[in-house]
Amino acid sequence: MASREFLKILQSARLGDVLAQQSLASAYLTGALKTPIQPANALIWLEKSYFSIQNQLLINKTPSNAEILELEHSNREVQEILELIATVPLAATFNSPAFAFGWKSFWELTTASIPASYAAQWQLADLLLHPEKKELQSELAQWISRQGGKRDFSALQKIAKGFLLKLTETETSFTNSAKELLIKLQPKDEALSSLWNTWLAEKNESALLQAAELGLTAAKLTLGLKLAQFEVGSNVGKPVGDVIDKSNASLKKAAYWLELAAKDGERDAWFALGEIYRRPQFSGYNAAESDRCFDRAADLGHAQAQFRKGANLWRKRQKIEEKVRGLQASYWVWQAHQQGILEAQELLGKILESVSNPQNNDWFDLASYAEKTLNHHAEHQLDAEWILLCHRIIIANQFNLSKAELLLCEVGQLQHEHCIVVDIRHELPKILPRLIQIDNTQQRRSLLAAGKAFAGSELEQEGNLRQRRYRFDRVTEWLKATFSQDQAVA
Repeated sequence: MASREFLKILQSARLGDVLAQQSLASAYLTGALKTPIQPANALIWLEKSYFSIQNQLLINKTPSNAEILELEHSNREVQEILELIATVPLAATFNSPAFAFGWKSFWELTTASIPASYAAQWQLADLLLHPEKKELQSELAQWISRQGGKRDFSALQKIAKGFLLKLTETETSFTNSAKELLIKLQPKDEALSSLWNTWLAEKNESALLQAAELGLTAAKLTLGLKLAQFEVGSNVGKPVGDVIDKSNASLKKAAYWLELAAKDGERDAWFALGEIYRRPQFSGYNAAESDRCFDRAADLGHAQAQFRKGANLWRKRQKIEEKVRGLQASYWVWQAHQQGILEAQELLGKILESVSNPQNNDWFDLASYAEKTLNHHAEHQLDAEWILLCHRIIIANQFNLSKAELLLCEVGQLQHEHCIVVDIRHELPKILPRLIQIDNTQQRRSLLAAGKAFAGSELEQEGNLRQRRYRFDRVTEWLKATFSQDQAVA
């Protein structure tokens, strides 16, 4: 059953409220407000929002000076919609009424100079090239033919292959996925396929060796793991039985094949190499090279390697030079935790604070008043400094900050991918930085809203600590006087 807040947003969206339409789309994408995840519905509302803003831009073809700022704001809104569109799983919206809009938008995004272009390139490459999506690709080819476009499906596949190659050479969150898809797309003639199938069906070691020699990455990896007596699958790198007496010759052969697989971007191969270089019976024993292999596996998304790297960084935190101690370690442990490594949760609790329930925090009432104020800031006609302070109060409640942290933290630099870094040593050197985990969507939304507000403000706008304390007292008094009376009346 839909929540009251969802129904309220839905009503505003139907009346043409652009922000409500975007919020509705976001709810359909994330499942917020008890909303079922429906990418097709999300795309429909994004289309409505996009064209509402575009129509406004067309109306103001020759704007007055007073309308220029409004046009700039509209252009920013268009970019925000495009960035949200890039998060829609395009393949899941095929045959929906808004698919044509999504298809066109994704191609436009691929040439845009914004981070969302990488997401668009990856989605199109995955949709057009992934070997497991042959049926959908066939239907898509027919749809493209009916549209009468300038390029046929095969031409679009060539462009998508270019996107894929570009992503493998660029450090983005899609790089590892692009490399994995490239491996799946590598040419396999009939003889190679036959050899691999023979190995899978009969465990014929001769067929496995021939497939590896012909260049099949999966065969190189499997052969290397077998020679090193490592398990294949989710336990890659875990020894099979007692391998203490495993000969150096076999380990050398294993390292040879694993290095070839590693060069193809196979993360399991990097992890297994890290284990081999740590073996005392291996003549090439090298702890530094082992760490390098584990780090490479972690970079490619290997969960156990990520946990190992994070734990290692945490143990060495006293010796590592970093601005905020433990930040690097927390990132890698968090990545491992996201992939289901159970040991990571306990270690993450030692590195990061968790304040997932803002209702229990001291700033909760003030933050509630501040949110109401920001939702109706035009009605209250607040100064810019007061608006910024309201955002600070909301952030302080979401992450249970102290008053000093509330007033002095650099809001624009708080957020990292997995946590916030609260560092006020520039004013109070004796107060140590804090790492606080971002636990839920509301915390991220608060950070995003505050980041947008502070992005347009000048560095000196809020003044020094004394001025901020004075303003804080005035704002909190006004908030309590204004909204506590409303609650009493209610």
